Amino acid sequence: MPRALRHLVLVLGDQLNLDAAAFDDFDPAMDAVWMAEVGHEATQVWSTKPRIAVFLSAMRHFRDALRARGATVHYRAMDDHHAPTLEAALAEDLARLRPEAVIAVTPGEWRLTQSLPSTCRDAGVRWIERDDAHFLASREDFARWAKGRKEYRMEYFYREMRREHAVLMDGDQPAGGQWNFDHDNREAFDARGPGFLPAPIRFDPDATTREVIDLVERRFAAHPGRLASFDWPVTPEDADAAVRDFIAHRLPLFGRYQDAMWTGEPWLYHSRISAALNLKLLDPRRVISAAVAAWEEGGAPLAAVEGFVRQVLGWREFIRGMYWLRMPVFLEDNALDAHEPLPGLYWTGDTEMRCLAEAVGQTLDHGYAHHIHRLMVTGLFAQLVGVEPKRVHEWYLAVYVDAVEWVELPNVLGMSQYADGGKMTSKPYVASGKYIERMSNYCANCPYDPAKAIGPKACPFTTLYWDFLDRHRARFERHPRTALQWKNLARKPEAELAAIREAAAALRARLRAAPNPQTASQTGRVPEETTP
Repeated sequence: MPRALRHLVLVLGDQLNLDAAAFDDFDPAMDAVWMAEVGHEATQVWSTKPRIAVFLSAMRHFRDALRARGATVHYRAMDDHHAPTLEAALAEDLARLRPEAVIAVTPGEWRLTQSLPSTCRDAGVRWIERDDAHFLASREDFARWAKGRKEYRMEYFYREMRREHAVLMDGDQPAGGQWNFDHDNREAFDARGPGFLPAPIRFDPDATTREVIDLVERRFAAHPGRLASFDWPVTPEDADAAVRDFIAHRLPLFGRYQDAMWTGEPWLYHSRISAALNLKLLDPRRVISAAVAAWEEGGAPLAAVEGFVRQVLGWREFIRGMYWLRMPVFLEDNALDAHEPLPGLYWTGDTEMRCLAEAVGQTLDHGYAHHIHRLMVTGLFAQLVGVEPKRVHEWYLAVYVDAVEWVELPNVLGMSQYADGGKMTSKPYVASGKYIERMSNYCANCPYDPAKAIGPKACPFTTLYWDFLDRHRARFERHPRTALQWKNLARKPEAELAAIREAAAALRARLRAAPNPQTASQTGRVPEETTP
């Protein structure tokens, strides 16, 4: 008679840490682990090949690490089963394995916090959910901080986190006498560009990753994205090497150039560790302590280290708190009443706008773009066009290797698209093409002039920027953080504004009429021509 199974530990693709709370009382003699690859998780949004490959490769390496430790792992590889959804796969194995209970860390997606416990209840199996100790602030901690607030600002939360965890503190005061070193950071390159940069450490695909790449190319051939340059860290050892490489070679200038962009340079001074963090191959405490140690040992200036720590200890934790505080209503936010479809160029990068061609192109090549590409190029353009926020969210969730819903959705809906009406940020992040010109060399290689809003060489960003201000004048013209932008609008003659409105309407019409490969994939027809 087979032995009874006590606990089945459920591990999702973004929960790949051996010290997770789900393993706290794990006994290999009585317990087992359950993991599954399901095609639906790659198709509920039209996931790119790099994103699918990162998740599957990291999952398979984690499976092998568990087995090397003596754990029994019930692993459903994609080619070995036909369950249509994660929930269906789990239900099949619950009926077969009959565990006393399923133990899991809280999923990083609200949908799964509803469907997985329900699947267990339907099977008559107890569901035990444990808090995710990967994060430095629990959901309850954040809810206590947020209680009574009408607006939520990361800066104040970040300061409390610094105090609580004694990070970059000098007693009860911030190291260096200030909390925020923004004035020392966020410079652009001069005309010479970034100069010599040591290439980030590469992680060439091993046999397991090559199997995954072959699977993705075969099973998801029609999906966007490319795998020729795939070299992401997919194990804790690789992720730790990526941290060391960043600390040694790019952290010292990270703060100064974290917002800079340059043609053909997707990485610049950024860390390439966000995917490893979000899949939990890395502990954020390790990342924070390594950055702080670099400052303490004289290897990086305080401004750079503080700017980086703010991303991990401040923004990352704040974003997660906002997700759980506001879901599921967050997903339906649309404060600016935006309803345009997502332009097809987001799936191809095929556009004469050099900034968008660069940002989307490197996204398709690597599953990556840094935060200014996301906020002030792809995100800005979608907001100025007036794309429905949920469609923008779906694109970001689909294309980036670090996209897990708890981190992606608030960044897109709250910060990038201002869909929450200001709960997370005090004003919309909108700018003309002049901002992109200031922070990059893209405009020098573009047929459009960022200074022009109308005419044959008008920059679409600039046209749509003034149109955005015009359309949302009543909402923002008296806002204390945006009044200057709307005062500039008031100086424009009515005839010029009418021409801008006409040009913006024509641009939206062209974007709507352009072929869209996502639409074609849903109908089974892929267009030969994808240029907007």
